Amino acid sequence: MTMWEAGPAVAETDARQEFFAAEYPRLAGWVRRQVGDDDTAHDVAAEAFTRLMSRWSAAQEPHAYLYKTAVNLLKDHWRRTRKERRALSLVAAEQDHGPDGRPDRASDLRGLLEPLPEHQRTAVLLHYLAGFSIREVSAIVGRAEGTVKSDLFQARARIRVELGDNDD
Repeated sequence: MTMWEAGPAVAETDARQEFFAAEYPRLAGWVRRQVGDDDTAHDVAAEAFTRLMSRWSAAQEPHAYLYKTAVNLLKDHWRRTRKERRALSLVAAEQDHGPDGRPDRASDLRGLLEPLPEHQRTAVLLHYLAGFSIREVSAIVGRAEGTVKSDLFQARARIRVELGDNDD
């Protein structure tokens, strides 16, 4: 193999390593905030990077691909643990009640987000919790910016209703 042939491969390897070094801590931290568990966060982040690296040359927007993959892995994680979360929510609901006798859901972010349609929940997670702009969320989820704005508006309205805050 000539030096010329090795050049682009070395550059691509360097680009992958730089991307990983820059993005892994951010992604793992973001996932950690979603799941509340370091081990799960690192598992999801590692799997998202593994999938990205296996498609590196085909991923035109590696950042968007990485976070879209992480969101999908989070959905899978939440689906697998749904029974556990329901049991925990029932226990918590029996202990923490608001003045109206209903469970105090203001402190239960997952409980507020779980009933949202998938596209609204994903937009909320990426925009408000991961800090992505509307444009970035649009690229990650593959929906128009106006649609993402609508998803966020509808999600906020549903959350306000759930919290009993209907004073628009």
